[in-house]
Amino acid sequence: MRKSVSPEARGAGSPLASVDFAVTPFIVFWEVTRACAFACRHCRAKAQPRRHPDELTTPEGFHLIDQIAAMGAPLLVFTGGDPMMRPDLLELIGYAAQRVRRVSLAPTATARVTPQALDAAWQAGVSRFSVSLDGATAAVQDSFRGMPGSFQRTLSILEAITARGCSVQVNTTVSRFNVDSLEEVARMVVGLRPALWDLFFLVPTGRGQREDMLSPQQHEAVFRWLYRFSLTAPFDIKTTAAQHYRRVALQEAGGAGVTGPGFTSGDGIGRARGVNDGNGCCFVSHIGEVYPSGFLPLMAGNVRQTPLSQLYRESTLFRELRDLTLLKGKCGRCEYKVICGGSRSRAYAVTGDYLEAEPCCTYVPEAGDGGRG
Repeated sequence: MRKSVSPEARGAGSPLASVDFAVTPFIVFWEVTRACAFACRHCRAKAQPRRHPDELTTPEGFHLIDQIAAMGAPLLVFTGGDPMMRPDLLELIGYAAQRVRRVSLAPTATARVTPQALDAAWQAGVSRFSVSLDGATAAVQDSFRGMPGSFQRTLSILEAITARGCSVQVNTTVSRFNVDSLEEVARMVVGLRPALWDLFFLVPTGRGQREDMLSPQQHEAVFRWLYRFSLTAPFDIKTTAAQHYRRVALQEAGGAGVTGPGFTSGDGIGRARGVNDGNGCCFVSHIGEVYPSGFLPLMAGNVRQTPLSQLYRESTLFRELRDLTLLKGKCGRCEYKVICGGSRSRAYAVTGDYLEAEPCCTYVPEAGDGGRG
């Protein structure tokens, strides 16, 4: 039986400003399985058709959820691969829903996502579903996702979720394959009535290729368009692996009063901050490995040997990612680094150094403040 918490309460905006990122991640992603029927062009996991025999067991999953809850993390996302391929998924969701503030589920758009499966996940305690729509046509979506029919199935799933009154976010990976049709995608998203549109800007890791990534100039142009669109969009807009969108939003808004799911700015840059790899975010793999995010493939340790809180709070990797004085190049000198900081995943993917400057940012800092490099 679903616990008696209203969808409004469960889906309400989390208190980002009150979370100390040195102690508590704002969001934890758990890749419950790497198994997936799709072969997406951008897949950071290089997902495989079958489940790994060494996946965290159900009791280990419960223990992980207890650790996440003990850390006070507001958001837990069940992701994959395709989490629907995990037979104990409803048990894990139900256990988590009693312990963390909000549980999200990111299923792959396969035949497993039936109306009955959606109902069961919602009743178990999912606060929000997260579904990927990467193109305005079947030709774009099906090619990008490596599965014929995925476009139509995605639309059917989104319509089924909305019809049930469940909260849904639409995820769109922005790459060279769809950058010229984002306005068409945006119009489709408006018609789907989500709570949030999250645009993932491709990071060349896993199956993602560097030539599929937008250029710095394309990033900037999309950001300017996205900010203008956000002013009238009937839903929240967030970016992932595009921390420099926050700088653009602040610039376009005159430097103050900007708020959003990915960042907050009460009175200008000085008190603003944003979630970044290892800084408010962490990722646990299907076999218990802990990473700063799903796009930064550097492991801090494994929850089978070391508590998650210790890895997040004390590992050198995570501590360096939270120390903005270590940022190199123009990111280290940038007056927007507290709210931006550049994508540490993209910096690593392109340069091999997670502290290097964001390679897809056109901004030239106005003044230096001691950053390295």
